[in-house]
Amino acid sequence: MQSLTRLLNTALTLQPVHRMGPGLVSMQQLRGKTKVVEKPLPGAGQQFRRTVHFPEEYTVEPLKITHLAGRDPVSGRLVAKGIGGGIKQQYRWVKWVRDGPANGAPQEELVLEVMLDGCRTAKVALVAVGDELKYILATENMKAGDLLKTSRVIPRIPVRPNEGDAYPLGALPVGTRIHCLEKNPGQLCHLIHAAGTFGTILRKFDDKVVVQLPSKREFAFQRTCMATVGRLSNTEHNKEHVGSAQRMRELGNRPRSGLWKRKEGKHGRKIRRLPPMTTISPPAAPKEEALKLTLPL
Repeated sequence: MQSLTRLLNTALTLQPVHRMGPGLVSMQQLRGKTKVVEKPLPGAGQQFRRTVHFPEEYTVEPLKITHLAGRDPVSGRLVAKGIGGGIKQQYRWVKWVRDGPANGAPQEELVLEVMLDGCRTAKVALVAVGDELKYILATENMKAGDLLKTSRVIPRIPVRPNEGDAYPLGALPVGTRIHCLEKNPGQLCHLIHAAGTFGTILRKFDDKVVVQLPSKREFAFQRTCMATVGRLSNTEHNKEHVGSAQRMRELGNRPRSGLWKRKEGKHGRKIRRLPPMTTISPPAAPKEEALKLTLPL
């Protein structure tokens, strides 16, 4: 049994071929051979919580998910700690492009349902446009039966939008709250997605519109960038009380282990042995000053 275990724990590596004779090849056995695996660093906009399997065509059906639990999907090595478990969620594919007519009357969209999505903090709304169904991010007061308007026309006088409407920045008045903002015209609306967040249009100059993002930073965008009016739903998300460790596990967060110790830990009880007894000794006698003879001899 010990020889079998030793054989399994030994890495076999093919060395340069040595011909011992006709048809014979020698193989050298090495111990402690390690495999160097390159794994990515956490961050850089890449999450290691789940992988969504997107189909080729857009659909409103819930998509399949592969949970990564903080591991690299290529090498399988742990990259981000504190991720794992959680309730199984259904991913709903949000269509980030709010495209409307470039001239004429705006396009009308009907809200069919507003629902929660476990893969994001804000709620999503199922919207019907003609014979098409799609998901968008729901605003604070959006409900089923609402009519939304989408247009790319920039009139001479700013429009008076309602919550959930999508217009270019140049068509909205100063002071409007917006979300789902395009960084550049024609790109996906990938700014301001978190629950309860919004941006504010501060001022306009030339062909630029200055928007204050939730981080309080100000950016100047082109006036043709599309944005959705209103504040995002689920405004109390940042005030949600977890309440228990089990609830934290249901959210997909793993506990940190091995960091706290009862006696030596940072926040543990400092139970240490008292120092030995110290004897108070009498003060030292003053030093006698040395006599300095000034008479030259």
